[in-house]
Amino acid sequence: QVQLVESGGGLVQPGGSLRLSCAASANIFSFNNMNWYRQAPGKERELVATMRSYGYANYVDSVKGRFTISRNNAKNTVYLQMNNLKPEDTAVYYCNVPLSPSLWGQGTQVTVSS
Repeated sequence: QVQLVESGGGLVQPGGSLRLSCAASANIFSFNNMNWYRQAPGKERELVATMRSYGYANYVDSVKGRFTISRNNAKNTVYLQMNNLKPEDTAVYYCNVPLSPSLWGQGTQVTVSS
């Protein structure tokens, strides 16, 4: 079973930046789509960004122009660069590979607060 491990979360002030990482225990990102989700307290889990296996990326409207998804196939790692963070970005962020069964990491907390 391939495992996903997120890291890079933390507390940041509004307008700040964070880079999340999702490391896989095997080379799966180069052959599969990969998603970043987030879940804020009391809210449904939300799809934030997707990177297709062929490299195309798309984003939820609320993060367009601020977040960038990328990957390093040699390191089996996918990143989410988050700039100009807002309090409404506060959530637990999860990486996901939509296989059968779907693969999920354990999540990393991002808190945006002054």
